[in-house]
Amino acid sequence: MIKIGIIGGTGYTAGELIRLLIYHPKAKIISVVSKSNPESFIHDVHQDLLGEINMKFSKSLDQNIDLVFLCSGHGQSRKELQNIPKHSKVIDLSQDFRNENQSYFQDRKFIYGLPELHKNIIKESNNIANPGCFATAIILAILPLAKIKLLKKDIHISSITGSTGTGKQIIDTNNFSWRNNNMSTYNIFTHQHLNEIEQTICKLQNNFSPYIYFVPYRGNFSRGIISTVYTTLSSDISLEKKKNIYYDFYKNHPFVEISETNIDLKQVINTNKCFLHLIERQNKFIVISIIDNLIKGASGQAIQNMNLIFNLVETYGLNLKSIRF
Repeated sequence: MIKIGIIGGTGYTAGELIRLLIYHPKAKIISVVSKSNPESFIHDVHQDLLGEINMKFSKSLDQNIDLVFLCSGHGQSRKELQNIPKHSKVIDLSQDFRNENQSYFQDRKFIYGLPELHKNIIKESNNIANPGCFATAIILAILPLAKIKLLKKDIHISSITGSTGTGKQIIDTNNFSWRNNNMSTYNIFTHQHLNEIEQTICKLQNNFSPYIYFVPYRGNFSRGIISTVYTTLSSDISLEKKKNIYYDFYKNHPFVEISETNIDLKQVINTNKCFLHLIERQNKFIVISIIDNLIKGASGQAIQNMNLIFNLVETYGLNLKSIRF
C-alpha cells in the first residue's frame, strides 16, 4: 500500500482527496496535517466523511510516508517542503511550481502534471505540479491542435467556475447572498492560469504568437467549470477531420471524452472526466469543455498522477459516476 500524507487538510481539495483515497485500492492515509484544526476529527470539518473515516488531524507530518499531497494553498508549498522527508514523493496542488522557471526546490524538480500531455514523463517523476482547474479545462480543449501546430490565430475563451474554485476562505464573492442569482467577471485577460496555458502551447508549438483572450466568470453554483474556446483554423480542414484529430489524440486517455451532442456540467460533476464538444460556426472552430473543478481540476487529477507515478492502473480510485440529477 502507498502510505499517504496530506498537508493542509481542511480545504475543499483536501476533503475531496480524503474522500477518494479512502476507497483507493492501493493507498492508505497515514496523516492529515491541519494547523487550524489540530487534534479535531476529520469528519468534524469534512462532515460528509462522518462514518467513513475516524482519524484526527495531526499537527505534523508522519515521516514514514511514500507520498505527500500539498494542499496548503498558493505561496505556502516551499515552506512546507522543508519539513517533508527527502524520500517522499510530492504532488503539489498549488500554483507554486507550475511555471517552468519556478519548478525547482532544492533537489526537487517539479513536472507539470497534465497526464494527457506528460504521461510518460510523470511515470518517471517524483515531484508533480498539479495543473490549475481553468488551465486543465482549457488546455484539454486545444491540446490536439497545438500538437499538430494548427493554432495560428488568436484564441478566445469564456469560462464559468463554481464558488468552490476560490476555496473556503470567507470573501464577499463567496457569500451565498452575493453569489446566489448573480454572476461576475474577474481577472479579464490577466488570470494566473494563462501562464500555464501559454507555456503548454509553446512547448508543443514553439512558434506560437497569437494572443489568448481569456474571460473568467464567477458562477452561481458550487462546483464545475464550463469553457467555450474558439479560434480560426484552416478552412481546408473539414469539421469531420478536426474531430478525428481529437478522437485520435485522446484514444489512449481514459478521462477525456468527445461528445457528438451538446454537453452540460452535470455530466461530469463528481467525476475525473473532461467532456469536449466540437462545432463550427461562421468560420470559427469552437470547443466546449466541461470538468469538475475539484476532481479533474484538482484532487482527482492529483490521484491520477499518483497512479502514474507508482505504475498503477491510471483509473484506480477514479471510476466515479456523475451526479446527474
